[in-house]
Amino acid sequence: MCDMRALQLVAWQAEPELREVEMPVPGPSQVLVRVEATGLCHSDLHVMEWPEGTFPWELPLTLGHETAGTVAALGPGARGIAEGDAVVVYGPWGCGVCRQCALGAENLCERRVACGLGCDGGLAEYVLVPSPRLLVQRGDLDAIHAAPLTDAALTPYHALKPHLWRLVPGSSVVVIGVGGLGHVAVQLVRALSPARIVAIDPREEARKLALETGAHAALDSRGLTAAGVRAEAGSSGAALVLDFDGADETVRLAAKVIENGGHVSVVGFAGQTFPIAIGSVPLEYSTGRPSWGTLPELHEVVALARAGLIAIEVERLTLDEALGGYLRLRRGEIAGRAVVVP
Repeated sequence: MCDMRALQLVAWQAEPELREVEMPVPGPSQVLVRVEATGLCHSDLHVMEWPEGTFPWELPLTLGHETAGTVAALGPGARGIAEGDAVVVYGPWGCGVCRQCALGAENLCERRVACGLGCDGGLAEYVLVPSPRLLVQRGDLDAIHAAPLTDAALTPYHALKPHLWRLVPGSSVVVIGVGGLGHVAVQLVRALSPARIVAIDPREEARKLALETGAHAALDSRGLTAAGVRAEAGSSGAALVLDFDGADETVRLAAKVIENGGHVSVVGFAGQTFPIAIGSVPLEYSTGRPSWGTLPELHEVVALARAGLIAIEVERLTLDEALGGYLRLRRGEIAGRAVVVP
């Protein structure tokens, strides 16, 4: 059996290693995808930092949950897809039969695992996908720009879509953190609503990217006050805040800048406590933590990208450069998304 290279987490609370592993062979209903591009995500950094026992995952584990490629081989019984098809891989892998999976919400399946998060992912030359249903045709989208759609675009779309009704003319949206996900969120809000977009980030390069991708204003988060945000978002506050940092200071700021009846979606995992005391939040506020996105939503995201309504800013890396890419990601040195081409 042929070997291939893969970036694997070999030990908990350790950096991943580039290793030679056996190339997988598709079994019944499985699909082997030749990887052409895989995005690097902050979630991977959390995985590297988790102590043993946080999740019941076995190591070694190939990382990478934003993957695009070409169907290389089909296992017995795999239908609806053909060798040579250009695809992206839907990341959350549910059981396929429960009520949530029947609705396409495999991200909410109680038995969910994920590509690169529990099962071997796409930071390799090939990835084994359990079922053709988890693949979405990408058509003429190039793999490098298509791969991050599976998280960097899907997650903000899932956070935004249920609240589009709030975004009437004259409303505003605050996007906190304009990195890999945040800069796509700006584009999604611009494409799908008439709302004014206020982006917040401490990095000058990220603020510049926010303005280039559709934000009406971009504010430096250092020393920023709620009054400073409201000066751009409107004195009554924002209808929606999308927080891609999720730190204590950002969720406190979010609570202070939403309008009465406004909503805060906390996407980031920086360790947060949302204030709920009377006087610290507006009337009839709501908050939630979205989890990735549904399979139907990924089809919609790919359609938006194919229509030219969203485009992810990418920096191309080789598999040999992937570990260094993670180190730069940890230091906040990557604007947009770093994408590895094996």
